[in-house]
Amino acid sequence: MSDAPSERGSDGPRVDPSRPLEGRAPLVDWLYAQSQSGRWGLSRDGFSAALERSAKKRCGSGSVTLHQLEEFLSALHLEDLALACACAEGCEAAWEHFFASYRPYLRAAAAAILRRNSSSAEACELADSLFADLYGLADGQGSARSLFRYFHGRSSLKTWLRAVLAQRHIDAIRAGRRFEELGEDDAHDPGEKLQSGPQLHPRDPHRDRYLALFGRALSAALAQLEPRERDRLRLYYTEEKTLAEIGRALGEHESSVSRHLDRVRRDLRGAVETILLRGFGAENGFAAQAGLSDPEITLCFEYCAEDAPIDLEKLLPRTKPQGPPARKRP
Repeated sequence: MSDAPSERGSDGPRVDPSRPLEGRAPLVDWLYAQSQSGRWGLSRDGFSAALERSAKKRCGSGSVTLHQLEEFLSALHLEDLALACACAEGCEAAWEHFFASYRPYLRAAAAAILRRNSSSAEACELADSLFADLYGLADGQGSARSLFRYFHGRSSLKTWLRAVLAQRHIDAIRAGRRFEELGEDDAHDPGEKLQSGPQLHPRDPHRDRYLALFGRALSAALAQLEPRERDRLRLYYTEEKTLAEIGRALGEHESSVSRHLDRVRRDLRGAVETILLRGFGAENGFAAQAGLSDPEITLCFEYCAEDAPIDLEKLLPRTKPQGPPARKRP
């Protein structure tokens, strides 16, 4: 094998999603060497298992050619993936490196999310609470359940860890709210509401960026739909028509409208996830953006669901009827 993956056209044979690395031993060897897994004592088989998890994740977003798979795997943060895999395997040298190199970063990221000093007790507690899950001790299952096994290398390890911290902070706030609501229900009359001061909100410094990327991905995904499918979404979401009214407008039975809406919603979500995973090129005045990791994509959907800054009327304009062609002047 050469020093880089082979050049192939995008029309080549398709990858089997259940065995994406079958027959790709030279590619795995090259990626293993690039990852420098040997410095952690990580075996080729161990690293290959991590590559296969990443490849299956990529194949899950649609049909993939061998050339596309090579490009995807070659673009992974291979050294970060090797470190995460070695930590999940319980390699002592990898853990010592991770603890020394990443603990200060995790505390700084937690401090930014909480808007506290990095040496504050709150920031240290949020950052250090992650280590049990990373090590696989939170549920007593050991390294087989290490959180590192959910890192696929599409983003840097630091970016992925920051997203996981932000999500953990959101989960803690939601859990606290549910606990407070239960306490209020037990301690007060049904009609009485306890005023406990201003509501807390997650303070992820990357929230606005995730929302902007989500809006950009949604706009691109909607543009890929057939005009009739966009009309279907517009009638339901922006004009708030009933299923029966949509059926009359589109000439469909009410039950067919419901099935088509479900299908379009699933397809649209899948398209948005694929676009966020792939990233954006520089276009229409927007800068190029690298693809997001799974936790970051989750945050995009979470943040959008919380305050929904999406203008659907702008994204789903009414289709202009096409009039008769203009007649030529004599």
